[in-house]
Amino acid sequence: MRKIRIFEHISLDGVIEHDNNYAYGGWTGPYRTPAGMAMLLETYGKSFDLLIGRRTYDEWLGYWPNAGDFPMANAINAATKYVVTHRPDGLEWGPVKGLSGDIIEEISKLKSTDGPDLVVSGSISLTSLLLDAGLVDEVILIVYPVLLGRGKRILSEKIDARKLEFVSTKSTPTGVLLNTYKHLGSLNS
Repeated sequence: MRKIRIFEHISLDGVIEHDNNYAYGGWTGPYRTPAGMAMLLETYGKSFDLLIGRRTYDEWLGYWPNAGDFPMANAINAATKYVVTHRPDGLEWGPVKGLSGDIIEEISKLKSTDGPDLVVSGSISLTSLLLDAGLVDEVILIVYPVLLGRGKRILSEKIDARKLEFVSTKSTPTGVLLNTYKHLGSLNS
């Protein structure tokens, strides 16, 4: 059985948006270091597959296939990309498989197969859906020492509060924390 592990780059006040269209686009850049990248890659694991939404897939398609030859790019490009989408056309960056229909059922089936862990990153709607369905095993927050005030948050407004258990933390010389938590379920259970 595979684990589903959520990875999110996040500000101290819960903002995960950092693309070029965002008012503070690139806010994670000044804190990134080779040591931090090595730590992140180690946390991803030697082998993993990606479980992402279509928007994240399309955004990453514009970068990762042409990012060059370095460990993170090689790992992401080699991973099978399971893409939650209503429009499976144009899924060309592979290996890739579109998931549609009853998403929770499809992901539950995928999780029950043998294979590497499934890494979720950047997909807010998918993150909330998976947490709400109880399919998430771990939440890894890459926390940057900034307060952004506004922007997309890690969870949708519709999700119930979640309970996590602290597993570990690591830090980089620039003050980025890599915090790992076990997902326990709803805060109300």
